[in-house]
Amino acid sequence: MTAIEERTTRTVSLDAPDARRSASAGAKAAHLARAAHAGLPVLPGFVIPYGSDSDAPAVHRAWRELSADGAHALVVRSSSAHEDTQDSSMAGQFTSVLDVRGWEAFRAAVRTVLGSARRPGGDPPAPMAVLVQRMLPATAGGVLFGADPVEGRDDRMLVSAVRGGPDALVSGEQSGTDHHLTRHGRLLRTEPPEPDADLVLGRAELHRLARLARHARQLFGSPQDIEFAFDGDGKLWLLQSRPITAMAARPPRGARLLGPGPVAETLPDALQPLEEDLWVLPMSRGLAAALDIGATVPRRRLRALPVVRTIGGRVAADLELLGAVPPRHRFLHLVNPLPGARRLAAAWRVGRLHSVLPQLALDLLADVDRRLAETGPPRELDRAELIALLRWARGALVALHAQEALAGALLGDARGATSAGVALSALADGRERGLTDAQIIASSPVVLALAPPSVTTPPRLPRDTSSATGGSSGYGAGVASLPVREALRLRVRWVQELQARLVRETARRLAARGALAEPERVALLRWPELITALRHGPLPGDLGERLARTASAPLPDAFRLADGGVVVPERSAHHRIGAGQGVSAGRVTGTSWDGGGTRPPDAVLVVRTLDPALAPLLPAVTGLVAQTGSPLSHLAVLAREFRLPAVVGVGDAVRRFPPGTRLTLDGTTGEVSAESGSGCPGGQEREVDR
Repeated sequence: MTAIEERTTRTVSLDAPDARRSASAGAKAAHLARAAHAGLPVLPGFVIPYGSDSDAPAVHRAWRELSADGAHALVVRSSSAHEDTQDSSMAGQFTSVLDVRGWEAFRAAVRTVLGSARRPGGDPPAPMAVLVQRMLPATAGGVLFGADPVEGRDDRMLVSAVRGGPDALVSGEQSGTDHHLTRHGRLLRTEPPEPDADLVLGRAELHRLARLARHARQLFGSPQDIEFAFDGDGKLWLLQSRPITAMAARPPRGARLLGPGPVAETLPDALQPLEEDLWVLPMSRGLAAALDIGATVPRRRLRALPVVRTIGGRVAADLELLGAVPPRHRFLHLVNPLPGARRLAAAWRVGRLHSVLPQLALDLLADVDRRLAETGPPRELDRAELIALLRWARGALVALHAQEALAGALLGDARGATSAGVALSALADGRERGLTDAQIIASSPVVLALAPPSVTTPPRLPRDTSSATGGSSGYGAGVASLPVREALRLRVRWVQELQARLVRETARRLAARGALAEPERVALLRWPELITALRHGPLPGDLGERLARTASAPLPDAFRLADGGVVVPERSAHHRIGAGQGVSAGRVTGTSWDGGGTRPPDAVLVVRTLDPALAPLLPAVTGLVAQTGSPLSHLAVLAREFRLPAVVGVGDAVRRFPPGTRLTLDGTTGEVSAESGSGCPGGQEREVDR
């Protein structure tokens, strides 16, 4: 017999060196052979190497020896060099046959496993070896991850177990009991929680599994995805070990807690690059100035960390810097680390600001209004005037955002008209007179509070104004009666609209001279590139290759960034999902509604963010629930103006309370609860505690 013939007619025992070669034995068998060689508890078995004759006498001899001439049932499993690798597990892609009894059944099982190597679409079959082991009558089994792939933590372990073997679990037929462990086997929590007497695994078994995971990690050099089983004598067996190939991203230690928060109310949509430079940078600088004046954050942190930034064009703020979440270390928060002299100076500034801020704000409002009134139509401005106005607008936004933040912190929630309420009345009046959006904006620019800014398209005002009643129409008395904070917010929107019109005029001129083929691509420029283009400089050479940002999913309410800018939603052990904050008193019961389709007669509007464009809907609804938002936001203030019960900060509200769910909400306590069987997922009552 030649060497080639010998290689194609033999079998390899799992304790033989050749079984550790994945090229011929496959990765699954090779891993088990390495584990067995290292002394880990692996069931005895043999491998039919890739390319071997499965009907050779050597296979029959190996079958007779392992099965005791058919007395013991066997497991026939795939073992391809393409599965269980560092890059791809191909879990469940190939076939395993359990409880194989008798020679003919064994031959059929081997053919089945080899046949699973064939791939759909005519691709070449995967190189396939066959792994054969004794069938283990397991009392408990499951999957052990040497790291937590859900949370991306390699200092945690995750065990999922069922009664019997692990096959029902890995196939999805049964849901196991999940145990979250430390690396040393200490139990952190069990899901779902059960009495100790009913648990599949006890603490002793969990400690043994943790020890097995540590040994496997040391052997293979990385955390392993392990299938395991306990036999009737309580002995633990390793059935399979492969690298964990899909670990969730995990933020680095100390990563900042970010979220849309109140800033999404000003800029709710995804922004293009130029819009980021025009609106996000001034907002961040203005908020940083306000925080510095109040001495709530050390200056070195403000210099190192932007208060506001964008992720994929979506605006997010540092929630801890803004004080939107409780501090992680309350004691250290109470011990102010700032130098005493600076704290004293800050206290003096804040005390002085409390009395002089209204007058300072009035001066700023007057300066902004005068500059806006003096500005002619963009088409009549020369190049130098366009550049000067664009520069002035960015500086004005910094001052407006800073004073708006200080007004919210120092002056509190002043009662009175809101810009959204005045805008809603003005919009209803314009619709009744049959005016177009452009005509309404020209006659009553306060309506811009209902539309987000855009440098490429003119504002689109809400169509539904059937519920708008009362208030002031027009631009004069209604705007003049606004509280300081509302007036500052409105000027922010006006300055943003001035910038948008100037940019659209710039795009028109660039297109007219042939420098810009598509005017809307001006939004893909950055601020320095726009100024260079206005000075008749060249446009970026790669402008034609840049892609506009398309509509993207909203950011989570709170998240941290992992490497590569991956968004990782925050999981809090101290804050129960759904805990809300009441922002407008009253208790009502109604039907959840997302703002689309037919409105129920007792609609409770359930939304992600407090978008000002939702203002026309408020007078016609019974209550308001939002996933994010501030008590001082436009819609929250307007809800109080309409005496509409409202709750914000209700985690995952849009998913948990789909349209048609019967809800009870209390705008004082923040309680939101759904009636059982009224449309909640699973038909179970959900409640949000105060």
